[in-house]
Amino acid sequence: MKAVIVETFGGPEVLAVVELPDPKPAAGQVLVTTEAIGVGGVDALIRSGALAAYATTPGRIPGHEVAGTVTDVGPGVDPGWIGQRVWAFTGEHGGYAERAVASAETLVALPRTMSAVDAVTLGSSAVVAHFALRHARFAPGESVLVRGAAGGIGVMAVQLAARGGARAVAVTTSSAERGERLRELGATHVLDRGGQGTKDAPAAYDVIIDIVAGADLPSFFAGLEPNGRMVAVGVMAGMPPADFGAELIAAFRKSMSFATFSADTVPTADRRAATAELFAAAGRGELKAVVHETLSLEQAVLAHRRMESGVVFGRIALTPTAG
Repeated sequence: MKAVIVETFGGPEVLAVVELPDPKPAAGQVLVTTEAIGVGGVDALIRSGALAAYATTPGRIPGHEVAGTVTDVGPGVDPGWIGQRVWAFTGEHGGYAERAVASAETLVALPRTMSAVDAVTLGSSAVVAHFALRHARFAPGESVLVRGAAGGIGVMAVQLAARGGARAVAVTTSSAERGERLRELGATHVLDRGGQGTKDAPAAYDVIIDIVAGADLPSFFAGLEPNGRMVAVGVMAGMPPADFGAELIAAFRKSMSFATFSADTVPTADRRAATAELFAAAGRGELKAVVHETLSLEQAVLAHRRMESGVVFGRIALTPTAG
């Protein structure tokens, strides 16, 4: 099969297209012939070697989610899965390939009306946004700020907060054009990357979902209401300063809180159920899969370059053939 590997840790150029033997599903696994492969920011961080928790030896196939048809099953898996179109979580590796193995416990059958590209565009991004809002104890009537809202998780957090009854959904983004697109998805206020915006924007928020982190993270604590909660779900701008918690302690009497969130802490069955419901919501027109671009598997380097250039709105998907 054709696959993309990380030859060594570094920039997008370390991705290489190679021919590899087809993988074989082990006990509890299935083999998926891919129709679409999700490209996410975490893939770029793993490729660069920036995430120690996911560090592995070079030569591995990146990619954590695929959609396609089950063509084989391992021991202990219901053979009824064979021939079904599914979304599947491959772990932190293995997705950028014409065929991928995944645990049968992660499989979600695709609605008949859902494309494989839409499935990997929603997929893990929608699940992270869904559980991040739950982790923040978001409730209807509260105000939400999504920091770094133009990426895959961000556009889903905006939609889910609006759908969940937020009284205001503010976003930080890099341009007026992106801001207008986010308004179409449910944003009520558009701020610049530093959190500054129009006079009618809320002065503070009950919940901040942060995909960016980086050196500016502590400055956003001032934008939390008393009892406000910030949840970090990404570090796309790098790690925050080592002393970032000092800002929280300085505002001790406001009872604010900061937390991190990873979908790794959510039981597989809960993730699977949430994915199925989010797919159903998309089928009802309540959520939109925001596809920036579909590229061929051979264009994985280009996909990563575009992600790192900051031009992507939503998500990029790879397919075994040109999009």
